[in-house]
Amino acid sequence: MTVQSPGGRSDAVNSGRLEEWFKRLIPGVAAPLSFERISGGRSNLTFLVGDRADGRWVLRRPPLGERLSSAHDMAREFRIISALQNRSLPVPPVVGLCEDESVNGAPFYVTEFVDGRVLRSQDDLDLAPSLEERREIGESLVETLAALHAIEPESVGLGDLSRTGGYIERQLRRWQGQWEKSKTRDLPYLDRVHERLSRAIPVQRGVSIVHGDYRLDNVIIDADGGVAAVLDWELCTLGDPLADLGLLLVYWAPEPANLIPGFDPATRAPGFPSRNEAADLYAAASGRDLGEIDFYVAFSLWRLAIILEGVRVRYAAGQYGEETWGEGEGEAAIARLSEVAYDALP
Repeated sequence: MTVQSPGGRSDAVNSGRLEEWFKRLIPGVAAPLSFERISGGRSNLTFLVGDRADGRWVLRRPPLGERLSSAHDMAREFRIISALQNRSLPVPPVVGLCEDESVNGAPFYVTEFVDGRVLRSQDDLDLAPSLEERREIGESLVETLAALHAIEPESVGLGDLSRTGGYIERQLRRWQGQWEKSKTRDLPYLDRVHERLSRAIPVQRGVSIVHGDYRLDNVIIDADGGVAAVLDWELCTLGDPLADLGLLLVYWAPEPANLIPGFDPATRAPGFPSRNEAADLYAAASGRDLGEIDFYVAFSLWRLAIILEGVRVRYAAGQYGEETWGEGEGEAAIARLSEVAYDALP
């Protein structure tokens, strides 16, 4: 996995107190510990933790500064990953959760490090050089999503994770509310898309565990081209599984190519299944009717624009340390994303 030095704001990691926490939880940990920021995430902060005995773990915590009350819930995310341990879905093995903010300034959780490849962009395609392997990776990605949606929430103790009915209605309220709370500029297409989506909500057919941000760069790929672990469960809930598929298709091969700021997915490259093939693979694996998938694609574009706008605002406020993102071209790209969402409406 690609890592970079945290740099700048040191309050993301209190190394001394974290070392004491690790020693209490993990027998034989060999201090001192190192902490390196794992690149790629734009919501919670994720760190690779290492010790002198070559032990490796992953620590995940909220961004710095004030947080919306419904966002960055470490305990909830930890609960989901814990519930999926030893099931048919690959997730990182859990180590522990800390809700005592005196340890590191915010709640955090730790998992074991899962070795493998993360294909964040086409620059990483040297990690999957053959067309055959790329095909296998694409198929495994879709099949793993179908496997997640096949898990009965009650069977893993997640039946009370959220309400189950009216998923799209709830999501429209939630993300419109997030947009209104964090708004720092006018993006009129966001409100127009919200109005049109609200008038065209499909009938929900079934309830599944919905990942909420499922895409290639949120999984770790093993040596055989399969999914070794699904990451980043921050947005997971119960609801309509086609929302996950709609977002995956948005990320699969966005048009135009620069639609999502700073995002150049490996799935655009030769060898991976096409976007239509990915949808067909999911339909075959899940048995679900995709006749209204265009609605879910438009919804996912709208929600993604709101999420990225929130990330841009947090970067501008310094909640990710000294890193910057989303100014100038990024601002324009998010506005364009909201317009594409409007055009994608069926």
